[in-house]
Amino acid sequence: MIKYYTRACNFYYGSISEDKVKKKFSLPLNGNKLISFDTIELISRKTKKKIKIKNIKKLPLKLKKKVINDLNKITKVKRISKIKFKSFPLLMGILNATPDSFSDGGKYLKSSLAFKQIKKLHKDGAEIIDIGGESTRPNSDTIDSVTEWNRIASKLKYAKKNNIIVSLDTRKSFILKKSLPLKVNLLNDVSGLKHDSKMINILKTSKIPFVLHHMQGTPKTMQKNPKYKNVILDIYDFFEKKLEFLKINKINHKNIILDPGIGFGKNLKHNITILNQISIFHSLGFPVMLGLSKKRFIKELSGSNDSEQRIGGTTSSCIYAILQGVQILRVHDVNEIKQAMKVFNKLIFNK
Repeated sequence: MIKYYTRACNFYYGSISEDKVKKKFSLPLNGNKLISFDTIELISRKTKKKIKIKNIKKLPLKLKKKVINDLNKITKVKRISKIKFKSFPLLMGILNATPDSFSDGGKYLKSSLAFKQIKKLHKDGAEIIDIGGESTRPNSDTIDSVTEWNRIASKLKYAKKNNIIVSLDTRKSFILKKSLPLKVNLLNDVSGLKHDSKMINILKTSKIPFVLHHMQGTPKTMQKNPKYKNVILDIYDFFEKKLEFLKINKINHKNIILDPGIGFGKNLKHNITILNQISIFHSLGFPVMLGLSKKRFIKELSGSNDSEQRIGGTTSSCIYAILQGVQILRVHDVNEIKQAMKVFNKLIFNK
């Protein structure tokens, strides 16, 4: 039997979008009337076809029911415990307390410097701060849990003391368990809960929200010739299977965020395809997060115009993600991205 996937497309923005939603010419994305769509792309492993919303009623009954169910997931308001989504994406600021992260390795190992950076990220507009003590850059090695915890403990305590929403960037149940008394708000496990089988039980009992992340392989192996039959549909199927697994294990589905993992077991073509078609993941019914900041694909696209900070490439790809309704952007340079968003929002959304 052919499996079909539903991707929202042909978007409208700002007052034009609000007017079309009011007149029922388009549907709001994630319940946000400032971004709406009037077309879907119906995708299978062999075919693609764009269909206007008004023509969905003409589809065969079984397929029509599937598409309508997907549309309900695409249009519903997304909610996560303690995290309030707005009309525009939330910014997740990055604090790497590591000696070897690809961008800021070594900068924030010292607690006093990390505290200043946490304060700056929050002041600049980061609604969430992602704190990690183990690098997961390509070809990186796993470190022991005690070392990882010692790197981040003081930073987590400082952030929570200052009433900041904290995301814990770890693959290890030991670290998550140690952090629970501090009341961290979110787990960001880049392994997609594959690295440590004990994570599931902690998530079940603690009910902490978490990011379900896609990565092919491990940080050590992920960039060694990654391959997919169809990168978008393979990742979509991964999420579906993982969500079913979590449901069987009685995990609260209201507390899940999806991240397709730009740069985690993907080459340039894979990354661009994901970004171009990111709106397909809205039909899974959960908030979508992207980490685009300073990634290698920016260097590969910009060639001789590459720069150390890659702010231009990060900004342009973040804006593109906003246009497809991505709800969380994980970035290093919060102030610069916030600045770009404010200008963009005024120009496109008049907000």
